[in-house]
Amino acid sequence: MRVLAAALAVAATVTTTTAAGTAERLTPVAGADRLVAPIGVDPACPAKIKIGMRSDARKASYATMNVEVDPPLTASRTMLTSYLPPGHQVMASLLVAVPPGTPQGTYGLRLRTQDRTLDVPVEVVPVDGLDNGGNLALRRPVTASSQHTNANYPPCSVADGDRSSNGWAGGNGWNDATARAWPDTLSIALGGPRQVSRVDLYTLDTERYPASRYGLRDWDVQAQVGGQWQTVAQVRGNTAGTARSDFAPVTADAVRIVALASNGANDYTRVIEVEAR
Repeated sequence: MRVLAAALAVAATVTTTTAAGTAERLTPVAGADRLVAPIGVDPACPAKIKIGMRSDARKASYATMNVEVDPPLTASRTMLTSYLPPGHQVMASLLVAVPPGTPQGTYGLRLRTQDRTLDVPVEVVPVDGLDNGGNLALRRPVTASSQHTNANYPPCSVADGDRSSNGWAGGNGWNDATARAWPDTLSIALGGPRQVSRVDLYTLDTERYPASRYGLRDWDVQAQVGGQWQTVAQVRGNTAGTARSDFAPVTADAVRIVALASNGANDYTRVIEVEAR
């Protein structure tokens, strides 16, 4: 079955930076000063952080940075290697998985070059301990009406906090497995009864794959109240990358997107993120 997909994201991106000097030849860098990794989430959606290294050397060379993480956590790579001209840096995604039964606490992530070591603490917390910014769906269990056997479109990625379409076909965003067959559904359990009055949906939307041609067009927003699904909002004719649905507050233990049609002829359901507030 042919599935619309952008090319897989390049594993590492090299950019020019202003070197701080030449005292350090190779400096490890990270996209955040810490990583929060929730316990008990779908293993198809591990915690993510950007890591990299910057060359402050006078000559171009092949550079290597080692990646270490405290057990029982595991990392998607043990090193990063790249050709680096002076004043350039390379960045790549690092996935950190938390095995079932891992105790809550702070673990170490170390980025080592021959010159320096950068320590990035990894805070392992239960989902209820996350700072979700009011998003009740963040890192909650997701159930989809269909799923591809590969890892490129995991349903859990619609609740991982990443609204960007840039990781499409590389693990960020769900694509159903039933072309031109409707409806498709995405259900997110909220971890117990919660008051919900708003659901935001982010569909595929990039310069190459704009929402007006490839994004989700029509869908119903449903809430599970007292064990029964109720339609609380409807979206029709959408051509934007994101759509906000407001409705009268309900106490629900789950929310569901019932997809009815997409823009364009390929007719798949493509969802990047769903937020409930």
